[in-house]
This record gives sequence, C-alpha cells and structure tokens, in this order.
Amino acid sequence: MLNFLTTTAEVPAGGGLMSMLITLVPMFLIFYFMLIRPENKRKKEAEAMRSAVKKGDKITTIGGIVGVVVDVKEEKIVIETGADQVRIEFAKWAISSNESADAAAKEQAKKEAEAKAKAKAAKKAEKN
Repeated sequence: MLNFLTTTAEVPAGGGLMSMLITLVPMFLIFYFMLIRPENKRKKEAEAMRSAVKKGDKITTIGGIVGVVVDVKEEKIVIETGADQVRIEFAKWAISSNESADAAAKEQAKKEAEAKAKAKAAKKAEKN
C-alpha cells in the first residue's frame, strides 16, 4: 500500500532541452513581432514628429495643453495658449501630437490618392 509513495516517477530521457528550445524560439519571435518591433517603430515616429516641430505649428502636450509654437530651441519649445496669449516653455519630449503636421499629412495622402486614381483612370482609358 505504501509502495506508491516510495517509488520515484520515471522521467522520459532525451529531448528535454531540444523541446524547450523548440517552444521558446517561436514564443520569442511572436513576442518580438507583436510587442517589441511596433513599440520601437512608434518611438521613432514620435521622435521624428518632435524634431520636425516648427514655429506656427499647433501642438498638444502630454498634459493636454493645446497651443501654437512660438519658439523652438534645441531641447525646449515655447507655446502660446488661449486668447490671453500666455506663453509656456516645455521640453520637446512633452509634445504628444502635432495637429498641423497631422493635417498636412492627411492632405498629402489625399493628393497622392487622387493622383493614383487619375493615373489608374488614364491607364484604363488608354487600354480602351
């Protein structure tokens, strides 16, 4: 009766390390392509957006303050908010979005789509 308590369980020999690697490698690849790579891409895009800020752009900070850029320095920006024209200095990393650049990018994408549609229509007319 106590025999089952004293016997040791036999572990199948061989393949332990290899099966673990076969499981871990795909898990790491999925983790990389689903989490690490998109995050790095977002960081690069945010850094490019922050470095492209220029005078006159309408921006939003990470704190939700909306204003127009009055001065751009190496690591800081000065924005003007509201009708009373209060000027506030922020670090560049505090910029959340640039509405002026977003609007320009949307307009550019719209122009490119129209040009593509015209080229497609011209090609189709050329075939007929």
